[in-house]
Amino acid sequence: MAQDAATLKDGALIDIGAVETSAKKATRDAYLRLLRFTGLRLVALFFTVVIGVYLTILIANMGGYVDEIRRAQIREGVDLRMQADPSMQRLSAEERDKFIAGEVARGEKRVGLDQPFLIRSFTYLRNALTLNLGFAEQLTSDSGSKQVRNVITERLPSTLVLFGTSNLLLFFLAIFAALRLSRRYGSFWDKLVMALAPTSAAPGWFFGLFLILIFAGLLQWLPFGGMVESPPPKSTSAYALSVMKHMILPVMATLIGAIFLSIYNWRTFFLIFSSEDYVELAKAKGLPDSMIERRYVLRPTLPNIITSFALMIISLWTGAIILETVFNWPGLGQLYFRAIGLFDTPVIVAVTVVYAYLLGLTVFMLDFLYALVDPRVRVGKGGTGR
Repeated sequence: MAQDAATLKDGALIDIGAVETSAKKATRDAYLRLLRFTGLRLVALFFTVVIGVYLTILIANMGGYVDEIRRAQIREGVDLRMQADPSMQRLSAEERDKFIAGEVARGEKRVGLDQPFLIRSFTYLRNALTLNLGFAEQLTSDSGSKQVRNVITERLPSTLVLFGTSNLLLFFLAIFAALRLSRRYGSFWDKLVMALAPTSAAPGWFFGLFLILIFAGLLQWLPFGGMVESPPPKSTSAYALSVMKHMILPVMATLIGAIFLSIYNWRTFFLIFSSEDYVELAKAKGLPDSMIERRYVLRPTLPNIITSFALMIISLWTGAIILETVFNWPGLGQLYFRAIGLFDTPVIVAVTVVYAYLLGLTVFMLDFLYALVDPRVRVGKGGTGR
């Protein structure tokens, strides 16, 4: 017997409309939970970034020392302009001093040095968070622009390409090798990885020096550094091949510096979970080894692996400064190193802000990956639930 909003099933009258309404309400509540969780995490990470950037501004000023350097640079620029202008030589000493004082005052006002540092620090913080830092004091972009935003945006893709490729290769190679070793506990390769795990205490750039010496200096198979050969190839395919060739050594250095410890750690996770009772039951049922590894060993270990990998990414980001400098890779790390050497405060703060955003994004994505791989995690409930 058909009814408008109800049906009879197993002797019970079910209200279809009520079921649909309940399902819609549950979906809406889930979306609201997700939005609330996202908003709270973004606000928390944003305040963390703000505090970190403000501390960087305070440290970068070095107690007023950088301000004195900038004032000296302004005065030096005025002196050079006066020496290059013959008409200035005909002025009296009093007129020259008056002209220099006026030009220096205008230069200091242009960069905000006429204001107290406390006021300037908060103005600088607002500009830093929006990358609205004006012009670099010493550095220029590859296209010749001195605007800080252009300097940063031209170098950011190079860093993302290098470390994105390195991190993806590291993650999948380490998981594959760890799974293989978990099936061959005590074998020669397992003992070799255990013996090589302490080498990960050294950063990637340390191994990069030896790789350059061997493959670029002695064997001359690969370039010493850079991102592309000079002059750059005109065709897209040749340009891509040149970039891939120049990426081999820095990627190898990153892998050597982190892969053995990652394999050892993750192989230990796999060994622990492979001894669980439900894994033995799956083996007794005759399930294939590949299915057992994928469903009963790999899946429950993913939260631990993702956490370990996220922390590793953060350490790799922080090590990008020296690694890119060693391989002359035109990324943010090399730019940061040069900016520190030249006391280019706007570029220093801008690169720090970009790194802070990248690290915050890494932590933010970690929360969502947890919810995807671990069904016990319920987003927006303030913890785990079953």
